Amino acid sequence: MSVPALASNNVKPPGTPTDPEAARHVKLFQPLLQKSVTFHNHMGVSPMCMYSAVDGHLNNFHVSHYGSFALKGPGAIIIEATAVVPEGRITPQCSGIWSDAHIPDIQRVAQVIKSQGSVPGIQIAHAGRKASMSPPYKGDYLETEADGGWPNRVVGASEIPYAPHYAKPHALTKEGIRQITQAFVDAAIRADKAGIELLEIHAAHGYLLGNFLSGHSNNRTDEYGGSFENRARFCLEVVQAVRAVWPQSKPLWVRISCTDYANPDPMGSDPDGWCIYQSIKLAAEFKRLGVDMVDSSSGGNLSGVKYPAMPMYQVQFAEAIRHQTHIPTAAVGLIVEGRDAEKILQEGKADFILAGREFLRDSAFVLASAQSLDIDITWPNQYSWAVKKARRHNTHKVDEPKNTIP
Repeated sequence: MSVPALASNNVKPPGTPTDPEAARHVKLFQPLLQKSVTFHNHMGVSPMCMYSAVDGHLNNFHVSHYGSFALKGPGAIIIEATAVVPEGRITPQCSGIWSDAHIPDIQRVAQVIKSQGSVPGIQIAHAGRKASMSPPYKGDYLETEADGGWPNRVVGASEIPYAPHYAKPHALTKEGIRQITQAFVDAAIRADKAGIELLEIHAAHGYLLGNFLSGHSNNRTDEYGGSFENRARFCLEVVQAVRAVWPQSKPLWVRISCTDYANPDPMGSDPDGWCIYQSIKLAAEFKRLGVDMVDSSSGGNLSGVKYPAMPMYQVQFAEAIRHQTHIPTAAVGLIVEGRDAEKILQEGKADFILAGREFLRDSAFVLASAQSLDIDITWPNQYSWAVKKARRHNTHKVDEPKNTIP
């Protein structure tokens, strides 16, 4: 079934300035072109696990969830971490793309996103040693076989569990590395068939590819362990293999954790683990392989470390990578104000803004950002009367400070 380019019958996508000339000084609401894909603004929804799939299949919840964002104007919406093999899920309820049977469900969600003018993306992933766990809303425990888990089939770079209550992983064999690399390739091909226009490889937060990157979680003695070059090998092999099959006309992004936080200084060196300096070296390799954006996150690989609980605490990583390698970066991490997002772009610290939990708290984050910057944006025709009324009566007080949740 074909879907109209803009199902809301708007001339422009929601989230587009109504007067481009008046908004030309605001970078947040300017279009961004990557390859043949145009993001109508510089705001996107980060991939966020919803733990609501059945056998990896997206369903009506996901249509409603992602559709609620699409109606309200982000330039891109990235579907949550989607496992390339069944054992690569974080929980039994995580989404999957290991089978052609998953394509129609992903296509359905992608069409909903695209119907409102947003770019549909997806993050392909393998959870590694953090797999077979319970959904967070149920607790924090290892799922048994009886409950749909696979505690004896969890794999990682080495036999080092993430935490005492997580599975002890089997060290991935070279044949296993080859098979999972192929699984990422197959997932990319399926994503393209499903109408996905932006592909992101998940190499962050201590999941499989990030698990290999850090010396704190990788004590291998073969060509996939030891030196930076060896620890980065698996990730780079996956990126290279995926780039070879992902259409050259579509952008490829990679999300990484820029530090393990083993060093109390987030911008400090940690040569035996993982730090911003190694992330910069990795990003330079990504650029050589044709990656279009580095989604610059942090942490998730070590339990028991402290994270900075402050707004925009991860922007410094995007800035460092962008300035040192000249590869575009996406900034993430407690970005909850439109004026802050605009300042990040104006100061050249990043090229794109991704927000997660702020969209959960307020699916109209794009509208709130536009109002805080005094920019009028297009809204779905069906909603536009409410926006005009809010402006007339000044009922949408976007200038008030927000409660932030770390």
